[in-house]
Amino acid sequence: MDYATAGADEMAEALAARRVSAVELFEAAVARIEAVDGPINAVVVRDFDRAHDAAKAADAALARGERAPLLGVPMTVKEAFNVAGLPTTWGLEPFKDWIADEDAVVVTRLKAAGAVIVGKTNVPPNLADWQSANPIYGRTNNPHDPARSPGGSSGGSAAALAAGMVPLEFGSDIGGSIRIPSAFCGVFGHKPSYGVVPGRGHQPPAVTGLPPPLNVVGPLARSVADLELALDVTAGPADAEAQGYRLHLPGPRQARLADFRILMLPAHPLAPVDAEIHATLETLAKSLEAAGSCVLWSSPLVPDLAASHRTYLAILLTALSRGAPPSPNALSAQAYLDALDGQAAIRRQWAALFEDFDIVIAPTLGMVAFPHFDPGVDWPDRRLTINGETASFGDQLAWPGVATLANLPVTATPIGKTRQGLPIGAQIIGPYLGDRTTLAFARMIGELTE
Repeated sequence: MDYATAGADEMAEALAARRVSAVELFEAAVARIEAVDGPINAVVVRDFDRAHDAAKAADAALARGERAPLLGVPMTVKEAFNVAGLPTTWGLEPFKDWIADEDAVVVTRLKAAGAVIVGKTNVPPNLADWQSANPIYGRTNNPHDPARSPGGSSGGSAAALAAGMVPLEFGSDIGGSIRIPSAFCGVFGHKPSYGVVPGRGHQPPAVTGLPPPLNVVGPLARSVADLELALDVTAGPADAEAQGYRLHLPGPRQARLADFRILMLPAHPLAPVDAEIHATLETLAKSLEAAGSCVLWSSPLVPDLAASHRTYLAILLTALSRGAPPSPNALSAQAYLDALDGQAAIRRQWAALFEDFDIVIAPTLGMVAFPHFDPGVDWPDRRLTINGETASFGDQLAWPGVATLANLPVTATPIGKTRQGLPIGAQIIGPYLGDRTTLAFARMIGELTE
């Protein structure tokens, strides 16, 4: 088994069969991180001593005949998750010495499933960028091209996976923060339906209270099977809600590609798409049609994307203003409630669309991994070149906002590469709580895009 390419499921199977020990996998993880992470700078918080102890404990449990889905498997989590005894800074210098005193819910569940947490991965300040550089830990580079961004805000997560440091990661997403790093680094990610995976313990340092609207936490991996594995062990209500509720996600809508009804969404009125990405989507669509799928390129059921984006931005900017100085972008209480009404209406429109379609396929962004911007250049001042024309950086937020506003699940999936060899990813969007449908579909199309 090659540690740098093996999946978490393969490692768990090898551990259960006693073909490898948890300590051996831990040592392989440390060796890989120390060998390749220098120029990448993904695993910025390292917890090797405690991870070694956890690996030894996993071996003892395996020797006793105990089994768990991730027992002895090494992994990392995004720096924004609380891990007891480790710093949680969100890339903000005032919090560089803040230490969490308890684990986030997902960390607790991953550990209960046997995972060995070897460290935490890099983020941008306040998780608010599509590159991952901050004054505490420095900049993370894309393993495919160090001059380019790995994405953000789960940029360290995707970079660690792409470079073979760990088989599994956990990130978060409010503006594409799982999906964009996955696309930029050529790995898989899953943005769950809103509320499916508890977010407690993923908040700015020392902050407690209600979870923010729109934001979700979810896995990144090198295979869909590992996304499914991670979702299985982390999904479901927590705390008081767990006393009365249970999560039962419906199974995949279809069992064969030939039975899927697919809508391609290749264009957005606010955000241009690079021609190579569009061509790759066309190639995928042809492959799906050849496999028997019903593929359409338009539908009157698609909500007004420009209007939806305005609603998304209103809610997003208000959510991001929490705990910050007064902002002109934050809505009044009345306007915020109106925006939530708008979100509910758009969610109903998407529900109607998914009566006729099983899957919507869209670009993750209109471009692939871009060269690093100077961190001092604000979003409004950043420019991209797409199809030979200058384009606004911030307008690209429209692409992840399509599914985020409607609380829909998305499996981020590699679908090809550019002529330069940079990964191209797509969003596989499904109906609310249709997480198993998007994951199953992503697994099936993996055979078409290999």
